[in-house]
Amino acid sequence: MTARFARRDFLQLAAAGAALPLLAGPARAQAYPTQPVRIIVPFPAGQAADSISRIVAQALSARLGQQFIVENRPGAGGNIGTEAAVHASPDGYTILFEVMTANAINASLYPHLKFNFINDVAPVALIGGSAYVMTVQPSFPAKTVAEFVAYAKANPGKINMGSAGIGTPPHMFGELFKITTGIDMVHVPYSGSYVPDLLSGQVQVVFAPVPTVVAHIRAGRLRALGVTTATPSPALPGVPAIADAVPGYDASGYFGIGAPKAMPAAIVDELNGAINAGLADPTVTAKLANLGLEPQTMTPAQYGKLIADETAKWAKVVKSAGIKAE
Repeated sequence: MTARFARRDFLQLAAAGAALPLLAGPARAQAYPTQPVRIIVPFPAGQAADSISRIVAQALSARLGQQFIVENRPGAGGNIGTEAAVHASPDGYTILFEVMTANAINASLYPHLKFNFINDVAPVALIGGSAYVMTVQPSFPAKTVAEFVAYAKANPGKINMGSAGIGTPPHMFGELFKITTGIDMVHVPYSGSYVPDLLSGQVQVVFAPVPTVVAHIRAGRLRALGVTTATPSPALPGVPAIADAVPGYDASGYFGIGAPKAMPAAIVDELNGAINAGLADPTVTAKLANLGLEPQTMTPAQYGKLIADETAKWAKVVKSAGIKAE
């Protein structure tokens, strides 16, 4: 009897031992990440998007124990890199750094995209919003937004508004200003930097990203009339919101993380939690603030609603202004 029980106990233990790898296998498979993660940035190195993405990549690497590697895939206003991310394997090892405002604008600006930004990209996390700044050369007659509007109405079609190209946020933020105030300005798109012509007065106004012009503003070479967000920006103390003079005006440059639509919800939640935790780190916050970005945290669902709202908002501006892609 004792021998039989000993033999039975042995067989049960052996069976249990054999099952352990089978039980442990799924647990190991659920661990994320187990290898480096690629972050596609659809804009060139050296721009604000690239700088912000590298701060986020560093924070994610520190928190999740794997390298998050930035890969710049610029072109077509961000559409080339976005398309590459859309068609990547949804395994969590390729994610998209979104200049979300550009993606939201492109959704209606480009009628023949090979992807649908809302339907084909899973919202993962908002990183934050950035004010742009309405900037003029110091010799320009207007010293406030209200004075600018009055001058523009008295001189229709005589103000040149520079931008980084048709459909870019500086262009669209300026078009929203035109629609909201009822003024007429001439849009001058640039394929390169508009800053030299703004400094020389060849173009009179630009709705520029804060990092692009902040050094010139601080040095007195340019004048900031107002920021595009509904409230003042900590990056430009003393500069009022445009909305103070133009009620209802509000335009932000949003940045976030997206992924191929079929990426598992567990990985989306893992990344969202890690990004939000990173944004709570004072060191990370300070680095982002230095670039004019105010960190904001959202759940994936909240970020998805923001994307939908921004896409609808800019579709109205594209239609109202009759803007066509180059």
